[in-house]
Amino acid sequence: MVQEQLMNRGIKDPRVLQAMGNVPRDLFVESALADRAYDDEPLPIGDKQTISQPYMVGLMTEALELRGGEKVLEIGSGSGYQTAVLAELCLNVFCVEKIRSLAAQARAVLDKLKYYNVAIHVGDGTLGWSDHAPFDAILIAAGSPSLPEPLVGQLSLGGKLVIPLGSEKSQILKRYRRTPSGLEEDNLGDCRFVKLLGRYGWPA
Repeated sequence: MVQEQLMNRGIKDPRVLQAMGNVPRDLFVESALADRAYDDEPLPIGDKQTISQPYMVGLMTEALELRGGEKVLEIGSGSGYQTAVLAELCLNVFCVEKIRSLAAQARAVLDKLKYYNVAIHVGDGTLGWSDHAPFDAILIAAGSPSLPEPLVGQLSLGGKLVIPLGSEKSQILKRYRRTPSGLEEDNLGDCRFVKLLGRYGWPA
């Protein structure tokens, strides 16, 4: 997976490559799909949600440029795979997941793997987690029609935010950097994610 789906497609950060080699992706999918866990495709995890394809996880993670001491906010933990990758790369991960059953599932697997630097909250991800703001990096693992204002407000100066923006069926992955003069924007390519539901996303 690391060689064929990440390195061969341009993922270069050695820390990201090592983290994704360390995390057992098969533990974050349904047992019936374990033999497909390392394929280059998203997979269903229940409740109409998916685990992102390995390449997309690598691309989004690399875009955050994590160096080890950061406090990261993740919106949409799903089964917890992306969470585990982030936990390998930063100091603390704070996750907001809308679906309680998925949050419980993620917590159980993360605890089994001893990722104790992760906190998970059940709620509206578009509101962020203000109690722990500001964050050095924010990763949104669901597509939104626009950039949620509360998340921008919880991003630290110099911090990076990665989000899929666009319609319900297709988005462009964007990275924003918060600078003293405002947000700088980079386009990272086309993508397709499940909808980000919430007050500042798509209506439920």
